[in-house]
Amino acid sequence: MKMKLKKKKTVRNKLLILICFVSSYLLIMTVSFNDRLTRTEISDVGNLMPVKIKEAVTGKEEKTFEQTLKEASEKNLSVSIAGKMHSQGGHTYYPNGIVLDMKSYNRILQIDKEEKTVTVQSGATWDDIQRAVNPYGLAVKVMQSQNIFTIGGSLSVNAHGRDIRHGSLIETVNSFRLMKADGEIINVSRKENSQYFPLVIGGYGLFGIILDVELQLTDDELYEVRTTSLSYKEYSDFFTEKVMADKKVKMHLARISTAPDSFLKDMYITDWVLANQEAYTSHSQLKEERGTFLMKFLLGLSRNFDWGKKLFWDLQEGYFQRQDGELMTRNNVMRSESKFLEYESESDTDILQEYFVPIDEFESYMDDLRHVLLDEDLNLMNITIRYVEENQEAVLSYSKEDMFALVLLINQGLTEKDKEETGKIIREMIDVTLDHNGSYYLPYYSYPTNDQMKRAYPRKEEFFQKKRNLDPEERFRNMFYEGYGE
Repeated sequence: MKMKLKKKKTVRNKLLILICFVSSYLLIMTVSFNDRLTRTEISDVGNLMPVKIKEAVTGKEEKTFEQTLKEASEKNLSVSIAGKMHSQGGHTYYPNGIVLDMKSYNRILQIDKEEKTVTVQSGATWDDIQRAVNPYGLAVKVMQSQNIFTIGGSLSVNAHGRDIRHGSLIETVNSFRLMKADGEIINVSRKENSQYFPLVIGGYGLFGIILDVELQLTDDELYEVRTTSLSYKEYSDFFTEKVMADKKVKMHLARISTAPDSFLKDMYITDWVLANQEAYTSHSQLKEERGTFLMKFLLGLSRNFDWGKKLFWDLQEGYFQRQDGELMTRNNVMRSESKFLEYESESDTDILQEYFVPIDEFESYMDDLRHVLLDEDLNLMNITIRYVEENQEAVLSYSKEDMFALVLLINQGLTEKDKEETGKIIREMIDVTLDHNGSYYLPYYSYPTNDQMKRAYPRKEEFFQKKRNLDPEERFRNMFYEGYGE
């Protein structure tokens, strides 16, 4: 039965937090996260597919991109496009190819307060946009929960986030400029060169270089945090009746337990509810990351011990208790901490999976998923759940109806045997997802089969055929294309 979380702070919890705080400070602060991009070797954040490349080109001006494409054409080289490289399936590079590093192409070009739009170069991050628009009392409509990603990267995966009144990122894009393989620059919108619009957004860099983008903004609002605990059996009805039906609820995030004693059963819910706006000004300053070393330490325990998973889950109750009733602006809700997720190891890595399942399938889906995972040895550390409304504008659309999006954080080894074992389990999970009329997200390692991709994305062949039609020399290539498009 759903219930409001009771505000209680026990001596035990305080002691655990203090121990974790001190331990994390001593043991974790020395861990650093290295940039994956060098001049001759490259890997994305998962480090599962390191390859040698010919060259990495830092792009600051359009002339650099044009010259790079000309050189690639003359030497018959492939070109890939990279931002923060948080994809995990080689989407941003190709062996012996040229990689365009877009992070320096990052200017905010225009903010239109009346029309509530921002025009920004594709290498800028969501943090850059937030810092630029916050003084105007504006905020973005759709982005990932973390603000560290580049705009071009987010468009290329057609990202989504916590906002339940807007769906995928494609909904909020007015237009963008695209440099094609021959160096020609075209304007792309739903009316101009419209064939590119649903291909480039969610197109993983296979159709050209996104230069600058006009995005829709909305008002920055003040929200009150509402926290609730419930069973997974109640979640679908709770979401439909208490979240979507309440127009004051603007954002939503759920977590489901990966602890052994409550595995895929207990849940915590966080809703951000429209508050009285009179207090907006006193909360409008953008927050910065803080205290992430404690979360990093707890996640490390969860990575290595089952009791660590239980401790991590139990301590989240205190975290939710402390947030309940707090006031937070929209911009700050969309500035979640991310440094605690950074992880560097020579023997293992953290990977992501994301599965989309219709709302009314959630309970039976979790039962079937639990049945699979209890028989397998998968180091599943965390699951968060968001909502994505139906939107099939992108050719590779993942939201064929209103769906819950489950983001799974998994730790696995780096050897070929580790990959083989993890791949087997992931393909089982994907089959369960597809059997429940669901789909899966494409930015991750190439564990799914071609047949699974076709089931999840019925327009798969159309997408790759249009890629070959619009880029006949296949100048833009990456490992994702090699695995699924040829």
